Amino acid sequence: MRKKILQAILLAVAVTGLALGGPLVYTTVLLVENTVRTQQQETASRIADQIDDQYARGQALNLELVRPAVPRQGYLKVVDQFGKVSSLGSAISGGTVSASASTVPRGSVELAIPDANMRSSQLSEGGLVMLLLVLSVSIGTVVATLTARRLAEPLQRVAERATRLGDGDFRPDTRRHGVQELDALAEALDTSAAALAQLVTRERELVGDVSHQLRSRLTALQLRLEALAMHPEQETAAEAGAALEQADRLAEVLDELLAAARAARALGAEPLDLAIELPGIVEEWRQRLRADGRALRMKVPDTLIVRATPARLREAIGVLLDNALQHGGGTVTVSARNSEGTAVIEVTDNGSGVPDELASHIFERGVSGHGSTGVGLALARALVDADGGRMQLATARPATFVIFLPVPKSDDVLAGVGWRADPGPR
Repeated sequence: MRKKILQAILLAVAVTGLALGGPLVYTTVLLVENTVRTQQQETASRIADQIDDQYARGQALNLELVRPAVPRQGYLKVVDQFGKVSSLGSAISGGTVSASASTVPRGSVELAIPDANMRSSQLSEGGLVMLLLVLSVSIGTVVATLTARRLAEPLQRVAERATRLGDGDFRPDTRRHGVQELDALAEALDTSAAALAQLVTRERELVGDVSHQLRSRLTALQLRLEALAMHPEQETAAEAGAALEQADRLAEVLDELLAAARAARALGAEPLDLAIELPGIVEEWRQRLRADGRALRMKVPDTLIVRATPARLREAIGVLLDNALQHGGGTVTVSARNSEGTAVIEVTDNGSGVPDELASHIFERGVSGHGSTGVGLALARALVDADGGRMQLATARPATFVIFLPVPKSDDVLAGVGWRADPGPR
């Protein structure tokens, strides 16, 4: 994008420079020549007037009297009324600039100078114009580069924002670019991100509620059928046993459907090294906390492979760091460790913590103690759950949030090869 914008602007600058530069240089060359010839003609006319004065006083022609008016290296040729030729200076070989004037009654004056000085002036003046033209094109190039960057960077950021949104990163981006159309697009993306975040949260809650309700009803049904299967009447017991078998199959189908739904949500999960992934996430938030006069520290082992979706992990940790920035205090610490085959990521700060009345409801949608939307933590937990992980509030004071992620076994990861979850039941 930047390259195309830059090429378009540079093409416009180059065409403008060529369209104006050529005629301007040509006009400058003509102007220098016309100025020299005009001065030459004025000098010849002035010499003719001086000679006319000599004739009017009855004096003999004396060219020494007009010598001061003759330019250096000039050649003056005077023809009187009788055709007698008188000259002053040496004849010029090569190109000349000549001018003539008439004397009374029928004489003439011809003044010539070498054209070398005129050509030199034309070259210097034309070169100066070319230099100014090159300078103008250079300034235009700089302006084009800055303009292309100013236009391309916001477009690139908006494109990256749209990509992150497609990957499941629903965090709003408060940066604006001073371009009305791009700012309107950024606002639309933020609105879409908020709507998608609520949609994802509701979908998780719906799946959880449906699963819980169906399992409860099936469990109750299985218990009643087990009791009927013990009925003394063989026909009743046989029917109850058949119904119990169908209920068991229904429970298995439900488990497979839920497993398929979880696998579909975790389709983008891949092996991630937290030693590589976490520094990038932390660096994104370090500047924001530093602007607020706070520090962000990170503790991560040299290698810790987890199974997660990159965008979901960035979103979940981003929500926790944003929560620490907005509602916490002091130094924020992000740490990771391996605990009995499970990766543990902790985000803690030294603020006042989570109020006791909110601690047990902090991940419920719409619950917030600071007037926010109450969607962030619910969404973060839904994203972690979608990758087969778990998020919880470890301590309320100080506020410490913990993310548990699965660590693949050594034979589950091939060097440089990720995996994809099976989207359907087996």
